[in-house]
Amino acid sequence: MKESLKAGIAATREFAIDAGRTIDFMGEEARVYATPMLVRDIEVTCRELLLAHLDAGEDSVGTRVEIDHLAATLFGMKVSITATLAELKGRAAVFEVSAADGVDVICRGRHARFIVNVAQVKARLAEKKARMTKVEA
Repeated sequence: MKESLKAGIAATREFAIDAGRTIDFMGEEARVYATPMLVRDIEVTCRELLLAHLDAGEDSVGTRVEIDHLAATLFGMKVSITATLAELKGRAAVFEVSAADGVDVICRGRHARFIVNVAQVKARLAEKKARMTKVEA
């Protein structure tokens, strides 16, 4: 981690609400931003903020998402998601997040991520895969 990784750093990212980010089960007239896609976009925003302050070989994984999805965003609108690093304890990062679509604040919440060494994660996953193979045999 770089010394620049400190509480208070923030970033805003804009997302266009295309068909892939919307629900379709209520028909075309009610095609709005899907909560799971909002969560995904929050994770992307927070991860990208962290990446700018991590060393080579480091990345982060999501560990908790706690949001209130407050308002519907129509297909075709744009959403701005703002993430602010609220606290950093070792490798654990907690973000305050909010999102707005130009008409309403559509989301407020928190997202936690854990900073990892990518090579170590890959080694642990390979070990788990080997154990899984033994269990299936």
